[in-house]
Amino acid sequence: MLGVTGGIAAYKAADLTSKLVQQGATVDVVLTEAGSSFISATTFEAITSRKVHSTAFEPWHGSWHGHISLGEEADAFIVAPATANVIAKLAHGIADDMLTTAALAATCPLLIAPAMEHSMYHHAATQENIGTLLGRGATMVGPNQGRLASGDVGDGRMAEPVEILGAARQLVGRNGSLAGMNVVVTAGGTVEPLDPVRYIGNRSSGRMGYELAQAAIDEGADAVLISG
Repeated sequence: MLGVTGGIAAYKAADLTSKLVQQGATVDVVLTEAGSSFISATTFEAITSRKVHSTAFEPWHGSWHGHISLGEEADAFIVAPATANVIAKLAHGIADDMLTTAALAATCPLLIAPAMEHSMYHHAATQENIGTLLGRGATMVGPNQGRLASGDVGDGRMAEPVEILGAARQLVGRNGSLAGMNVVVTAGGTVEPLDPVRYIGNRSSGRMGYELAQAAIDEGADAVLISG
């Protein structure tokens, strides 16, 4: 389940959705009313080939029980971008739309990717709300430092989709067959000096080692990658 809220970084959620689908995930997008001001449901439906959920008042039918089914069927709940507003709602259990009601129904791990202005992110209220969510077991990726929507540079830039994807894979696999194990992988080219000027090397790209490290993470291991 991917929650998309009303921040300018919502455009990155389309790329994240595509990357999740390419990894074989079934993605149910929950788009808030504010989020639809930045990106349309049509975009996500084209990527996922699934209905986008945008209202808590969807009709129930058969075994489909709206936000209850969404929450119960999810293996992970990603909120990207996670605005200051939705972080506050999640922290305080406010349930006034499909995203927040599904969040209360969900028993899966929660991953938030904050995105907001520097001062909003560092406000005491936001930091307290984030601390509340982390204290309940949520995982946070980002925010990164960089150019913000206002033109200023600071903290609050949403993590890149590839970073969020990596965090999601680690979260989903944390109880895998290698949980609790430490894995060290070496990858990439090597350089062996002949003298202070010359060396013998190789053209290894390291891709095999990177895939092995990712596979270990997917199975719950703590992986250390040493890359040439």
